[in-house]
Amino acid sequence: MSYAMWLAVVSVPFVVLERLVPRDASQGFFRRGLLRDFGFFVLNGHFVGVGLAIASGWLWGLAQAQWRLPEGGLFAVQPVASGWPMWLQFLVAFVALDLVQWLTHVTLHRVPWLWEFHKVHHAITKMDFWGSLRFHWMEVVVYRTTQFLPLLWLGAAPEVLMALAVVSTVIGHMNHANVRLRFGPLAYIVNSPHMHLWHHVHGDAGPVNRNFGINLAVWDWLFGTAYLPNEEPARLGFAGIESFPDTLVGEMVWPVELPASSERSTT
Repeated sequence: MSYAMWLAVVSVPFVVLERLVPRDASQGFFRRGLLRDFGFFVLNGHFVGVGLAIASGWLWGLAQAQWRLPEGGLFAVQPVASGWPMWLQFLVAFVALDLVQWLTHVTLHRVPWLWEFHKVHHAITKMDFWGSLRFHWMEVVVYRTTQFLPLLWLGAAPEVLMALAVVSTVIGHMNHANVRLRFGPLAYIVNSPHMHLWHHVHGDAGPVNRNFGINLAVWDWLFGTAYLPNEEPARLGFAGIESFPDTLVGEMVWPVELPASSERSTT
């Protein structure tokens, strides 16, 4: 199956799970902003990735023709995972790429102009699994760029890369889901809904720049950025969210501000 089909398959259980064990029982399925977030879900779950793959392939071909690059390009290396069993390729790629993504995520928060793009994801005020793919298209560019060389060096099989994408989607859905689940001691290793909930707190509602984990929580515990109190945050978002655009188009073109943009409701 294609990734888009896998995305549909793994998303259905979370619709059910959020109805069975909701963290916020007052937050119904048809909440404010659902249509906009569904638009992000579809675009980032298929079209943005496909479009970037086509564009990068075209640019790479243009570069090879322009600069007469040798066969294999500038990075003609022997993949280290060549010949490894699939399970080992998956395990090494999962851990290595998660560290790369953790570092990229930290960068998105700490570099001001990158934070402007990442604000789209942090404009979430009602957490549910739809938010796992609610991000600016520039984030796809940044993450794909930082993962390019590690993936090239590793050389994992396409089947392994697909498995990584599906597993990461399931974990991402869980981290953003409106579910009342605590992971106990496992929260020191794997990212969890409660831990990621505190990542979405900014300003005076809680500590800023904590819990950067994508799939694994271990990096935050190792590097001192973990924060996991028993209570839940009073609210989500960032300072100035009231004036942030709240439409699909407005957020996809951010930080370009469209005229007469509507104000966001945080209720």
